[in-house]
Amino acid sequence: ELVRQGEALKRAEQMVDKMDQDLKTSQRHINSIKSVWGGLVNYFKAKPPESKPEQNGTPEYYANNRLKEAMTSSKEQESKYQESHPNLRKLDNPDNDFSKADLVSSVQRDSYPKNQHLRAYHQKIDNNLDEMSSGLSRLKNLALGLQTEIDEQDDMLDRLTKKVETLDVNIKSTDKKVRQL
Repeated sequence: ELVRQGEALKRAEQMVDKMDQDLKTSQRHINSIKSVWGGLVNYFKAKPPESKPEQNGTPEYYANNRLKEAMTSSKEQESKYQESHPNLRKLDNPDNDFSKADLVSSVQRDSYPKNQHLRAYHQKIDNNLDEMSSGLSRLKNLALGLQTEIDEQDDMLDRLTKKVETLDVNIKSTDKKVRQL
């Protein structure tokens, strides 16, 4: 949703730049209509480019890389979690059986109690904590990506607000000139 909003802000900024260019062209025409001297000044003054509106320092909009990376890694981690979770994994998948729990190294086994039931319980707790840690890491990365994207869009909104305010003043001035003609 933030990416879509960023693209919409970029299009709005481009439209404001186009309106500003059109307004400058209108002011040139008003000057040439208003007096002979204005027509001569416009004749010798370089014409603004008609093909592409100026961007006024507007960078091309691309969604934040940090957000894209966080979304990608989040989707990967989510799919891994769904594959390994007993309630979410596919039952016909032979790769996800619980015999992998027996592959724990002897060093890790020594850190668990000697009682087999306690050992299994501690391993289960450790696995759950690892899954929680992975999920929290994923959420942290997503939050950092979202914050960066929001900061960039906030800057874009500030830039757009300044452009719109300037354009509003110029439109009022041009309207006043047209009414005087």
